[in-house]
Amino acid sequence: MSLYFKYLLILFKSQMQYRTSFWLLSFGQFFIPFTVFAGVYLMFERFGEIKGWSFFEVALCFSIIHMAFAISECFARGFDAFSGLIISGEFDRLLVRPRSTVLQVMGSKFEFTRIGRLIQSLLVLVWAISQLTLEWTLLKGFVLFMMIASGTIIFTGIYILAATLCFWTIQGIEVANIFTDGGREMAQYPLNIYHKWVARFFTYVIPFGCVNYVPLLFILGKISNHTIWHVISPLAGFLFLLPCLLVWRFGVRHYVSTGS
Repeated sequence: MSLYFKYLLILFKSQMQYRTSFWLLSFGQFFIPFTVFAGVYLMFERFGEIKGWSFFEVALCFSIIHMAFAISECFARGFDAFSGLIISGEFDRLLVRPRSTVLQVMGSKFEFTRIGRLIQSLLVLVWAISQLTLEWTLLKGFVLFMMIASGTIIFTGIYILAATLCFWTIQGIEVANIFTDGGREMAQYPLNIYHKWVARFFTYVIPFGCVNYVPLLFILGKISNHTIWHVISPLAGFLFLLPCLLVWRFGVRHYVSTGS
C-alpha cells in the first residue's frame, strides 16, 4: 500500500500545480449532483412522497450512493481511463514491473476534483439525518459506514469489468456507463419503487440494493423485526469485487499488445 500512497501523493501534487483549474473543476463537480438533487426536491414538492418514502428518507439514500460514486471516481479513475493505457502501449510497461497490475492501474490516475461532488453529498447526508427522527445506535452508524464503503467497492468493481473489456475491444465501450452512471441514477432512489425484475437485478446481480435499500430499511426502522440480512447486506459489495478481480486476471492473461 505504500506504493499506492506514493502514487496518490505524486498525482495530488501534479494536479495542484494548476490550482485555479483544480478548484474550478471541484466547484463544477459540486453543482452537477446539486442540480439532480434539486430535481428530486421539486418532485417531492409536487407529489409529497413516493411509495411511502419521504423526501428526507430518499435524500439519505441519494447522499449515500453519490458519496460512494464520488469516492470511487476519485480513487478508481485509472480503470475508467484504462483504454488510454492500452492504446498507448503503457500497459506493456506495467506488466514488466514486479507489482500488481490492479494496484498500478488504480494508481495511474486520481480525480481529486471529485471532492466537490463528495462535499455536496456529505451536506445532503447531514441535512437528511438532522431532519429524520431516528434512534441512532453504534450498529446503525457502522451499517451506514459500510453502505458507503460497499457502494464504493461496487462502482470500482464495475470500472474493473469495463476496463477488462478493453483487452479485447481496445477502446473503452460506453455500455459500461449503463451500470455506473445508470446504476447511480437508479440507486439514488429506494429500489422498491421500480418493477420487481429491476429491483432483483440490482440486488442479486449488481448488488446496489444491498448497499442502499435493504440496510436503509433497518436504519430507518421501516421493518418491525430486522434480520441479520438487513445488517450484513452491505458485505455483498465486497463479494461482488471478487469475481471482478478474477475476470480482470483472466483478461490480463489473454492480453495481446497493440504494438504502440
